Amino acid sequence: MDYTELSPLLRDFLAYHETVQGHSQQTVDEYYLDLRGFFRYLKRSKGLVPKDTALEDISIADVDLAMVREVDLSQVYDYLFFLSKERRLNNASRARKAASIRSFFKYLSKKTHQMDHNPVEELDSPKLKRALPRYLTLDQCMQLLEAVSGENQERDYCILMLFLNCGLRISELVGLNVTDLQENTVRVLGKGNKERILYLNSGCQQALEDWLIVRSGLTLIDQKALFVTPRQRKRVTRAGVHYMIKKRLLEAGLDASRYSAHKLRHTAATLMLQNGVDVRTLQEVLGHDHLNTTQIYTHIDNENLRLAAQANPLGGRTGKAAQKTAEASNASDAKQPQKMKRHQTRNQLRTLTRTQKRKLTPKQLRKLKWKRMRKHIWRVKSIHPHQGEKRRDLP
Repeated sequence: MDYTELSPLLRDFLAYHETVQGHSQQTVDEYYLDLRGFFRYLKRSKGLVPKDTALEDISIADVDLAMVREVDLSQVYDYLFFLSKERRLNNASRARKAASIRSFFKYLSKKTHQMDHNPVEELDSPKLKRALPRYLTLDQCMQLLEAVSGENQERDYCILMLFLNCGLRISELVGLNVTDLQENTVRVLGKGNKERILYLNSGCQQALEDWLIVRSGLTLIDQKALFVTPRQRKRVTRAGVHYMIKKRLLEAGLDASRYSAHKLRHTAATLMLQNGVDVRTLQEVLGHDHLNTTQIYTHIDNENLRLAAQANPLGGRTGKAAQKTAEASNASDAKQPQKMKRHQTRNQLRTLTRTQKRKLTPKQLRKLKWKRMRKHIWRVKSIHPHQGEKRRDLP
């Protein structure tokens, strides 16, 4: 990104983050964009440029220490309000810009001592919404991997396997080189130029072997890159990996609007945690600086929370509709001995106890008596035919 329009004060701040703090170029660019937007707004609000001037047309090359010393906390809050109402930025975006402003003034007051006090030391950031990570289930992962076919099959399958098994960031995957592979491990360069070693399971090793065979047959411009595009013969880009993942999700019948490369990282973390990996080990695998960042995955599938819900004594109660259904079922079961089924045989009728007979309806009693009487009639008829004719009219 071009920093030519920056004043020496702002340029030194960005150089400090890049050389001393060791931040990536993308992080430094974000600092630049955040501070550029703030000082553009500040110049227009103070009347240093015409009110109708668009922010994009305001230069910040003249931002000096005298202007910075005049900044107070209320001006920063006005800027955050402008971002919320005019630019419609969410809390996360405004919190990042507030962090950039806070870092800049901390640099001037604590590191270089160009300011006696920090005017934004008590700046409050917008409250962030703490949402649980979205992830794929194990069946959805299998569905995604099995759907990979066609052009670039080996490369895409290998990329998905590394995402789902190692929990890589997309910047880490794009930056992988062939020399980073050593037997069953891979060296990953994470945030802040921090390296970590990840072990590869047999599935990842096989996927890498298949891709390296295909890669060896390509004439490449970038010989170091592990993942390349066969057409341009250069290292894959972040945008290209994002596009590939969306494409493969659609081919697998999954909702591509709900998942991304970072959601595959969430999936890997969740599956590891669900299968017995402790939080500390997961922190090392994911490359998190703070354990609090990793602990968010423990809220996704917590067995203790499930047991707590089952232990509540009111857990067995149901709604009114379910209670009425249960009561009707119990009433039906209670009446079952009284309402005898038609398919019951005569022997079953004869073996009823006195208590069971008392519960029979008058109709059932007559039926039982008639069956017994009919048996007696046919026995008498076989011995005394004439008497049998008379007995047939008995009630």
